[in-house]
Amino acid sequence: MIDIVVVLRAEDAVLDFLSVLTDDGGGEARVILADRAETLILGAGMAAPERLALIASRVRPVTDGIASPGPEVLATLLRQAAAGRHCRIWTHSPADNRRSRGRLGRDTALAHAADAEDADLAGAELRHAVGYSPYLQILSDLDRPLGREHIAAKLEFVNGSCGQLLAEADPEFVVQTPRVPAIERFFDTDPDQRERLFALLASLDDEAASVVDPWEFGSSPYEARRLDATAAWVRERCAGAGSGSGSGSGSGSGGTLVEVGACEGALTHRLATAGFTVRATEPNAVFRPRLTAALAGTDGVTVDGADLAELAKEDAPRATAHLLIEMLYYGQDLALLDDLATDLVFVALEPDALASRVRPWLERSATWRADEEIVLVPPQLETVCAGRAYLSKRGSVGLLLRRTNG
Repeated sequence: MIDIVVVLRAEDAVLDFLSVLTDDGGGEARVILADRAETLILGAGMAAPERLALIASRVRPVTDGIASPGPEVLATLLRQAAAGRHCRIWTHSPADNRRSRGRLGRDTALAHAADAEDADLAGAELRHAVGYSPYLQILSDLDRPLGREHIAAKLEFVNGSCGQLLAEADPEFVVQTPRVPAIERFFDTDPDQRERLFALLASLDDEAASVVDPWEFGSSPYEARRLDATAAWVRERCAGAGSGSGSGSGSGSGGTLVEVGACEGALTHRLATAGFTVRATEPNAVFRPRLTAALAGTDGVTVDGADLAELAKEDAPRATAHLLIEMLYYGQDLALLDDLATDLVFVALEPDALASRVRPWLERSATWRADEEIVLVPPQLETVCAGRAYLSKRGSVGLLLRRTNG
């Protein structure tokens, strides 16, 4: 039995996997340094100080292009490291908040799964380190508290070999106290949980769309309450544009809602059921076909790929309202709202983002005023990814903006 530790950079092997490399009776181990496609051989009986010295010799400054080499390269490195022997594989969490490590954890698991029938990796166990996860609490399957000797070894390694990383400006690679755990925690996972953990930490790129319903709008009680409250808020304020019944299936009475960033249509469906005519826009090319499929045959709904900037440029018919629901987190220029073809904009965000992103802009705006503010749903702790982790859902506050010169 050998242990194979797959890490992005050399220091990761000590920061997250010290117990694996030093607590197994001096058994043979391999450390795959993914950023340089190099494998370090830690021979049986090799003392812990020697192992740490070898790893320390591979610590290097942060440079551009540090990334996972991908599942195919990793599969080759794993086969070479195992060389037909029974092994255990350890790597980063797919939900590590440092996206470079999260991607490597996912790629290593994909490489392991692709080669599961290979004689060199048959029966190999795979475990992920919880690693750096400030937003998620992950339920672990194996916890290894470190004694004073191991903590001293970690701190000596960091101070002696990673000093430059203590002052590193890049948040992906800086070494700070939370990234030097005193308890090394590990978990097993299945492919669905792994993909959901990876997607949950993504932004609005294709990685977020790597699984269907990555934010669990269809299964989360919190998200259902948020979406129901949002739809009710819009229905009450735009009753003249819809059926007003709250349960009709036809298009509205002449008014149109433009939902910007409709994702897979969880809110769109509620609005259409309330009788509104809805233009659902989704610029993400992976989410958009899912949105189209989910709303196929729904009366009064059209789907396209316009983003906020494109909507601001359009010479479109005036809409009853534009809906910017939980989507102003990504640096959009709020000045674009001035050019939307509407006099009403519904904004919903978690409270801190509303305070930092919208309020300062609104105080300076000569075009918009706040007509109403409403708490759609308060914060709540909730499990995600089939119970593998839990996190704080931050709540959602709605702000109804009305054009002052409309």
